Amino acid sequence: MKLLTMISIISLFSFSQRKHLPPVTMDNVAEQYVRLVLDIGRHDADYVDAYYGPKEWQESAKKVKPQLTALKDRAEAILSHAKRVRAAKRDAAQTLRKTYLVKQLTAASATIDMLMGTKYSFDDEAKKLYDAAPPKYPESHFTEILKELDKKLPVGTGTISERYQRFRNQFIIPREKLDTVFTAAINECRKRTKKYIDLPNSESFVVEYVNNKAWSGYNWYQGNSHSLIQVNTDLPIFIDRAVDLAAHEGYPGHHVYNVLLETELLNKKGWKEFCIYPLFSPQSLIAEGSANYGIEVVLPHSERMKFEKEILFPLAGLDPSRVEQYYEVQSLFGKLAYAGNEAARGHLNGTFTKEQTLRWLTSYAMFDSARAEQRLKFIEKYRSYVINYNLGQDLVRSYIEKKCGKNPTEKKRWEVFEALLSSPRMPSGLK
Repeated sequence: MKLLTMISIISLFSFSQRKHLPPVTMDNVAEQYVRLVLDIGRHDADYVDAYYGPKEWQESAKKVKPQLTALKDRAEAILSHAKRVRAAKRDAAQTLRKTYLVKQLTAASATIDMLMGTKYSFDDEAKKLYDAAPPKYPESHFTEILKELDKKLPVGTGTISERYQRFRNQFIIPREKLDTVFTAAINECRKRTKKYIDLPNSESFVVEYVNNKAWSGYNWYQGNSHSLIQVNTDLPIFIDRAVDLAAHEGYPGHHVYNVLLETELLNKKGWKEFCIYPLFSPQSLIAEGSANYGIEVVLPHSERMKFEKEILFPLAGLDPSRVEQYYEVQSLFGKLAYAGNEAARGHLNGTFTKEQTLRWLTSYAMFDSARAEQRLKFIEKYRSYVINYNLGQDLVRSYIEKKCGKNPTEKKRWEVFEALLSSPRMPSGLK
């Protein structure tokens, strides 16, 4: 009897304590999430890709470097809080916001596990970090594409990869003309983007040319609608990269995506979670996928051919009459995009040796030896992040086309595209 009475008293006290706890809100969870990401960044310099939130939060994170076990406990507690938050009924934006926080926190928890030594398979890591399941392709899939490519390449000696490299080397932008060509591509993509997306008057970015990087281009978002875009010049840059980088890193890619998140979600709605961008998170699949798909949104194929023939090829000192030939070959090369994923899967799962991974990259991804080495560095540094480019692009394209319906106008496609960029939608929500 005394035991039952004591249990009743404790239960009543616990209930009373819970009654007086402040309610868990999405704003509370958002602040905890931001502070958690900043603290994880103390253990991995690549983790926080951008931050433009309250300075005091950043300064606070710099004072103490929490133990990973403590961060894991925090991540799980915040995730539990996020799941308990009730989004207002019939409020689609709030529902998306809750899903965003839950997915991002789930990835943050997995990141901490990896920092503590957990080794996930390529596919498990991709699912935990990026909220997506990468497809698998057999070697025969790429062999069939190579047969098509073989027919399009000029007749010559050597492997298909060697012949492709000889062909493509005729379309390198001379180093002294690089900035001129890039500037023209950026200006065209910016002009076309601003026709459909209302960007702040203050938006801008600076381009820098750098060396000794594992990537070919990078957007470092600074906040206040400003980006620093760096282009790696370690290896020769081909003519198609001008539009690709201008659109992917700038308009309507990463720069526009970050500007819209900052203006629409952080500034207008006050959603603090959008003052930070953790690189290894589902947000990256949306970012990379929309940036890649944005290339064909801003410059559809026929318009791109016209622009390159009339402007970019002449600026680069290349023969404009070869534009169509070059892009016929490149369209087949694009079908080999998932070959890089298979190289990453094999290398990270330990089923490929380093030599086998490099051989796969040269044989099926069509890289020369120097680019294969650069790609291997990227795989070892960023791991399953590779899925965000090709799978991300495919998921975004499918989502946009489904939303647009049959025979959409250019305006409609831009409207749907902008709505995606301005939302907290996650990869699993693209299906």
